[in-house]
Amino acid sequence: MEYRPLGRSGLKVPALSFGAGTFGGAGPLFGNWGTTDAAEARRLLNICLEAGVTLFDTADVYSDGASERVLGEAIRGRRDRVLISTKTGLPTGEGPNQAGTSRLRLVGAVEAALARLGTDYIDLLQLHAFDAGTPVEEVLATLDGLVRAGKLRYVGVSNFAGWQIMKSLAASERHGWPRYVANQVYYSLVGRDYEWELMPLGADQGLGALVWSPLGWGRLTGRIRRGAPLPAGSRLNATADFGPPVDEERLYRIVDVLDELAEETGRTIPQIAINWLLRRPTVASVILGARNEAQLVDNLGAVGWALEAGQIARLDAASVVEAPYPHFPYRRQAGFARLDPPLAG
Repeated sequence: MEYRPLGRSGLKVPALSFGAGTFGGAGPLFGNWGTTDAAEARRLLNICLEAGVTLFDTADVYSDGASERVLGEAIRGRRDRVLISTKTGLPTGEGPNQAGTSRLRLVGAVEAALARLGTDYIDLLQLHAFDAGTPVEEVLATLDGLVRAGKLRYVGVSNFAGWQIMKSLAASERHGWPRYVANQVYYSLVGRDYEWELMPLGADQGLGALVWSPLGWGRLTGRIRRGAPLPAGSRLNATADFGPPVDEERLYRIVDVLDELAEETGRTIPQIAINWLLRRPTVASVILGARNEAQLVDNLGAVGWALEAGQIARLDAASVVEAPYPHFPYRRQAGFARLDPPLAG
């Protein structure tokens, strides 16, 4: 397993990490993701640790905290061997203070997560969404206090816009508060919006990308085919409306190339899709989601080899989309590579 710096920090994270959204699944979304109990979770963690996967990601909103509880049971007795990443900020109830990142909510959410996880510190806390109703100074001062108290090691964000991240980083710089070092983002061959603004921001400001849904909400498994209905066991039958939208013709164009590369390389379609992501700028770790051991073992096969330059170019060509304004004028010009060479292509 390759280990990479998490943004502009001294923390090293594995190139592949594990998402615990399938743990303790309940409700119309998470219940269809998976219903892994503590015993099965422990087996999955054994496989991960044997492969060098040491970072495990969850959130308080996943199955009303059940994901954190199951993860806590699975890591019992080996806390020093793992990194725990969790998230807070999305609504966990109907009350006026059960959403957002106010001081009251953040302190309470961290204490509750620590109890569910059965630990006294969290390696990485990410804010799950930007809270426009709370000043960034309040948010960051609270995070500073939690870091100083030893309850958090590092902080990051997820699903923030570029200006929201920059506003927060400016406040951190001004007051000497902890800087965000991670940005957990949706990024895949069928979802490349991250590249337009957030990727250059991450490269410039030192935020490492933790990639969620690297298989495009389950569409890049090799089971979704042109002209065929969704497989009976696909979670997309119940969860498609919860996930990012995807243009079907573009999806099939990408799958066609993935099929060709699977034949050439002897690798599976998920392995190829994940390997492509691992070559992208700013990506620190790709979060795997697996409902069973077979899926996990297959996804772990995405490391230890590399696509050739020509194969990457074919995937780039099949998955490229026109950048939105104000990005497209510069990407159409020959001078773009000179303006932004690390991110060209």
